[in-house]
Amino acid sequence: MGRTSEDFVWPGLVNTFGRVVMLGMLFALIAIPCIIFYKDANPLQCLHLSSQNDLISDSTPLVSNNEQVKLERILKAASMKDKTVILTTLNEAWAAPNSILDLFLESLKIGENTKHLLNHLVIIAMDQRAYQRCLEVHPHCYALKVEGVDFSVEAYYMSRDYLKMVWSKIDIQRSVLEMGYNFLFTDADIMLFRDPFNRFYDDTDFQISCDNYPLNNSYDLNNNPNSGFIYAKSNRRTVQFYKFWHDSKVTYPNQHDQAVLMEIKSGPFIREIALTIRFLNTRYFGGLCEPSKDFNQVCTMHANCCLGVDNKIHDLRILLDDWRKYKSSSPGVKSSWNATWNAPQNCSVRVDHHYRPKKVMHEEKKD
Repeated sequence: MGRTSEDFVWPGLVNTFGRVVMLGMLFALIAIPCIIFYKDANPLQCLHLSSQNDLISDSTPLVSNNEQVKLERILKAASMKDKTVILTTLNEAWAAPNSILDLFLESLKIGENTKHLLNHLVIIAMDQRAYQRCLEVHPHCYALKVEGVDFSVEAYYMSRDYLKMVWSKIDIQRSVLEMGYNFLFTDADIMLFRDPFNRFYDDTDFQISCDNYPLNNSYDLNNNPNSGFIYAKSNRRTVQFYKFWHDSKVTYPNQHDQAVLMEIKSGPFIREIALTIRFLNTRYFGGLCEPSKDFNQVCTMHANCCLGVDNKIHDLRILLDDWRKYKSSSPGVKSSWNATWNAPQNCSVRVDHHYRPKKVMHEEKKD
C-alpha cells in the first residue's frame, strides 16, 4: 500500500515535539537553580556569561548591547597587555579648547614617563560636543549617551545633572569591569606628572585617592576617599562591589557617589565579598586639599576642594607652571628641591570631612 501525506508529516511532528520537550527540560534545569540561588533575578540572566570569570550583573546596564560593542572595541584598542585601560569622563564645559581637557593632556605630555599612557587613555564624552572635541585631539573616544540629561553645560555641584553625571561615571566603570578590563579612572582635573602604576599596591582589588591622609595607613577604612582617582582590577569582587555601590544611591538619595562610598566602605557587604581596599597616600597622589610636599615623588595633583571650571583652570595652569620649572632644573637642583606649589589661588580650599549622608530605610514590599 502506498504512503499517504500523513505518513510523511507525522514523524516530522513527533521529532519537532521531542526537540521542544528536550529544550524545555534543558531550560528548566538551568533556570530553576537560578531562581533558587538568585531570587528576584530574571532566570534568563543566568544564561549570560560575561567576558571574564562568568561575571553576572542583574541591573539595567547603562550601555546598550550595540553601544557595548563599540565601547569594547575602543577598550581593546587602548588596552595594555594585561587588559588595563585608563579612563576619564568629561562634558563640553571641560572639553572646550583651552579648558581642562587640554591641561590634562598637557600634563601627560610633559610628565616623567607619562607620555606613553596617552596610548591607553579612553576619553568618555558625556555629550556630543565633548565627543567631537575629543575626536580632534585623541584617538580613543567614546560617546556615552544618558537619556533625559543635558551634560553639555557645566553641572553645578549637587545639582540634578551633577548627580546623574557622577552616578553615570560609576556605572560605566562597572561596565568596563564586567567586560574584563582593569582600569585606572582619573578625573580630567588631575595632572599626571609621573607614571602612577609604579605606586599602586599589589594584590589589591580597589584602591582610591584621598582628599587628605591624616591616618597614614592605607588599610584604614576611616580614610576619606576621593572617587576622582581609582585603580580597580576586574574580578567578581569588584563587579559585585560596583553594583552594590551604584544601587546604594537608593538608600542614600540625593547624594553623590563619594558620600555614599564613605558610608558603605566599612559595611558588612564589603566584608562578605572579601573586597580588598587600600587608600593612596597624598605624598604621591596629592591635591589642593592636601598637596604633595615632595616634587621628587609626586605622581598626581588634583584640583579637588575647588568649585567652578574657571577656578579649576586657573589653578591647574599654575600647577603645570610649577612642574615645568621643576622639570627644567638640573638634576642637582631637583634633588634638593624644596619649593612648594603656588596653587591654590582662585580655588577656595574647603572640604567637610565630617558630613554623613542621611540613610533612608525602605519598607519591605508585601506580597
